[in-house]
Amino acid sequence: MSNCILFDCDGTLVDSERLSNIGLVRKFEEYGIQLDADELVKEFRGWKFSKILTALQARFCVTLADDFIKSYRTMVAALFKSELKPIAHIEYALENLTQSKAVVSNGPREKIEQALDICGLTKYFGTHIYSSYEIGVWKPDPQIYRYAAVDMGFTPQQCAVVDDGLVGVEAGYRAGINTFFYNRQGEPCQYANVVSFNSMKELPGLVAHTWRQ
Repeated sequence: MSNCILFDCDGTLVDSERLSNIGLVRKFEEYGIQLDADELVKEFRGWKFSKILTALQARFCVTLADDFIKSYRTMVAALFKSELKPIAHIEYALENLTQSKAVVSNGPREKIEQALDICGLTKYFGTHIYSSYEIGVWKPDPQIYRYAAVDMGFTPQQCAVVDDGLVGVEAGYRAGINTFFYNRQGEPCQYANVVSFNSMKELPGLVAHTWRQ
């Protein structure tokens, strides 16, 4: 049985990926550039935000204003406040997983905390939040999950990772941690022994089965 479960946030705990990309669509409209939120989700889910902006600036030969990120964050915070919902059945999963839990995200701590608070999930994690912006490591670097495991008081082998993005799945797999891929889109996964599933109702049983083996 695993002793600690490390959850990604966006797209794993809270249904925020499309809202975050709607923010990008609206901001790039200010530059006369038309983007599609759903296509952005498919292409960039789980990426470090600065890498997304670098890729889009190169693609469209545009230089973004110095206050772009600040104004984008403000816009997304407002979208979260009005529209953010938890991932379907995530509370069922969290209630039925007795292990210690932490959030490990490429996002800023303020964004993570806001999302958990809006969706009523803070009680499951308390202060156990690990943001790449504080650690200085971004997925798919496996060190982010290794760091969180050790800081929580466990070895990687005593932990599990739950992530909806291939960059996070790669990070968990390369960290030597049992990894569960919340795979709503039915994407192929190249990493052996990663467990793919598409409903959070399945997660408690999958975790229990994996550690009985």
